[in-house]
Amino acid sequence: MFPAMLLSIAIVALTQFALYYWRAVLSGVAAQPVSSRVLAATGINGDRIDARHFGRLSGLLAVTPTLKSGDTGMSLVRFYYDVVRAIGAVAGRRLPALAAWSRRECDVCARYAAVQIDRRLAANLALSAAIRSC
Repeated sequence: MFPAMLLSIAIVALTQFALYYWRAVLSGVAAQPVSSRVLAATGINGDRIDARHFGRLSGLLAVTPTLKSGDTGMSLVRFYYDVVRAIGAVAGRRLPALAAWSRRECDVCARYAAVQIDRRLAANLALSAAIRSC
């Protein structure tokens, strides 16, 4: 009985740590500046990227060429965005603090997608310049 309880507590603690770590990485990437190239390519006016732009940004990220194959990491961010947006929709006017948190988290997801696009464009431009210099 005790080993099973200890195992379950360890699994819960490890899962909680993994979620907090993933959220910190997401916030860290989203805090990076976004170039004017990305803003121009997406048609976003000004420097304010928010949750309204997530669909456009994730769609653009899907068609942006990448140098390496594999998952871009956006599937988990899209899932998180959908869950947080649903929580915000349910909270609505009854729980304004929860709805405000939901909007902020959705903004972070949109900024993450914009930074990922910027990273891809920079990597592609660097590779193109390296190829031209050969």
